[in-house]
Amino acid sequence: MPEEISVATDPTPYETTTGPGGELHQQTTADGAHLTTNQGIVIADNQNSLKAGARGPTLLEDFILREKIFHFDHERIPERVVHARGTGAHGYFEPYPAAAHYSKAALFQDPSVQTPVFVRFSTVAGGAGSVDTPRDVRGFAVKFYTSEGIWDFVGNNIPVFFIQDAIKFPDLVHAVKMEADKGYPQAASAHDTFWDWIGLMPEAMHMVMWQMSDRTLPRSFATMQGFGIHTFRLIDADGQNTFVKFHWKPKAGLQSQIWDEAVKTAGADPDFQRRDLFERIDRGDYPEWELGVQAFDEETANGFDFDVLDSTKIIPEEIVPVTPIGRMVLDRYPDNFFAETEQVAFCPGNIVPGIDFTNDPLLQGRLFSYLDTQLKRLGSTNFHQLPINASRSPVNNFQRDGHMQRNVPKGRANYEPNSLNRIGEEAGPRECPVRGYSTYVAQDVGAEQGDKLRMRPESFADHYSQARLFFRSLDKAEQAHLASALVFELSKVGVEHVRVQVLANLINVDPELAGRVADGLNMDVPPASPTAAPVRDLDLSPAVRIINGPLDEPTLEGRAVGILIADGSDGDAIEALTSKIGDAGGKPILIAPKVGGAKLKDGSLLKADAQLAGFPSVFVDSIALILSEEGASMLAKEAAAVQFVMDAFGHLKAIGATEAAQPLLDKAGVEKDEGITDLGDRFLAAAGSRRYFDREPSLRMLA
Repeated sequence: MPEEISVATDPTPYETTTGPGGELHQQTTADGAHLTTNQGIVIADNQNSLKAGARGPTLLEDFILREKIFHFDHERIPERVVHARGTGAHGYFEPYPAAAHYSKAALFQDPSVQTPVFVRFSTVAGGAGSVDTPRDVRGFAVKFYTSEGIWDFVGNNIPVFFIQDAIKFPDLVHAVKMEADKGYPQAASAHDTFWDWIGLMPEAMHMVMWQMSDRTLPRSFATMQGFGIHTFRLIDADGQNTFVKFHWKPKAGLQSQIWDEAVKTAGADPDFQRRDLFERIDRGDYPEWELGVQAFDEETANGFDFDVLDSTKIIPEEIVPVTPIGRMVLDRYPDNFFAETEQVAFCPGNIVPGIDFTNDPLLQGRLFSYLDTQLKRLGSTNFHQLPINASRSPVNNFQRDGHMQRNVPKGRANYEPNSLNRIGEEAGPRECPVRGYSTYVAQDVGAEQGDKLRMRPESFADHYSQARLFFRSLDKAEQAHLASALVFELSKVGVEHVRVQVLANLINVDPELAGRVADGLNMDVPPASPTAAPVRDLDLSPAVRIINGPLDEPTLEGRAVGILIADGSDGDAIEALTSKIGDAGGKPILIAPKVGGAKLKDGSLLKADAQLAGFPSVFVDSIALILSEEGASMLAKEAAAVQFVMDAFGHLKAIGATEAAQPLLDKAGVEKDEGITDLGDRFLAAAGSRRYFDREPSLRMLA
């Protein structure tokens, strides 16, 4: 006999509420929620399908089974072609008083008004199931829910891009994605097709310098910079135009991993960066960025030795400083990953009055592409009605119907103008020349007249000077990392002429760099490839550095300190150190051989936050060893403990330790330097420093 199921028969009323981000929630008004179908029919049995007899065939009339399986079969939507791997969070933007000087956009006018935002961070090349920490460009997209409509700021953590014209974007993505015949590698540029394409596209060399630098190994989203890439226009209340480049600068400073650390992080936790984002929000350590602009007029733009419409170029901050115009804080993570993070649709064409485009040919192609792709991904031109994409300001128009239409428009007329849909003296929505969006009328229209051509302007021809500027501006440790990254990537290229072509391009960037890479590959340096314009030595820009750069300031705020304890550890020393770390804004994490904790020297049991075997030191920014002689002796025989310390030392992190911990330090090969301290104030200062790069040449061979 089948099991009998007892079901309450009283109907439960439902109500729809609006969440803090404007999203819709359906919930029961009674204490006990009942399962229902998508049509609201309460389900009596969610364990068994409807059969003709206990052991008979399943009946086609089982609408509950059919709906459940039907929905499951279709619950995956096409992932993004690029930026598939991503995570997001909600927050707000507050303008500074200076913002209103540049733009009439409502979100820039009143410092006391917060504009809601949703931010999605992403990798570019990998699929949705790849890892958080590959060597890859990161997407940095912000959706502003302004009182005048949606503004989508769709940028990256790199200020330039590979190409100058959007017509080359499919080729770039095809080259960097998994190879067409093999279906691998995933989330990696270290393969033949990518470098074959790069070697034949000199315009990409500036971006390649950034891509191979530490910029594409960010420590966390909270320590990552963001850029708008293109030149945009801001329009003030008097209709005056200012060219701008947008910058997001993290309050927590700029920090990256090193390659070995990033690889081990991927293996230990493929979700490391999204987990870090959620945990920061959970503990109230809200990630924050300052929005700034490099503002300049047309006369200044015409005086540059490059074209501001060329997305492979930066404006060095030493030439045009960044003016802060606001700040953004992320303080709430999504209620549902799919409904928000996966379904959010960013379109660079979504702008508000006070912001406008330029003729950047890469930007112009993006204005088409992003809108077009939403139909493929989200299945309907009504994607804008999804709660995460919906405007918080009124939407009034005569666009109708379509797949999955959520709205129920009223009235006879679905056209404009009309005189039928009258509400009092009003005849439905009409255009508004006063408040409506008006495209800026460029004064110099000469560039927009002439013959129809497929060509690049001569002002786009210099592909190497800024690549040279970037490399030579880096700290010596960053230069070594970049050169070593090129050696690693090209070592994965099996076709020799591809490596030769890339080396020929690198000579134009910097002959010494080309020599270091060639030496790492045990290859001869080939003749330089021809150039379309002379390669110039430009003034250096220290602002592009991570190491010893403008955002590299010592601090413990927002940084994690792993405290390794074991049986016999001193409870007073643990309490004192955790208190000091917390007071400095850091995050102390107690790690023990067993997650249940360690028996301290006074006999008490202290519960740990993490188990040693499952929590390598790549998860923290520095480590402290509070060990007794007994504990150190025991851990020196434990591979996980030795690797914990060895990796922290190898990844150039600060290490504080009790005297009794010396056997473990010795076993891990730790050699004394400024980053190796006792557990006093010296350790707090050392942990607040970023990394100890002077240690690196003695630990690994760099190009």
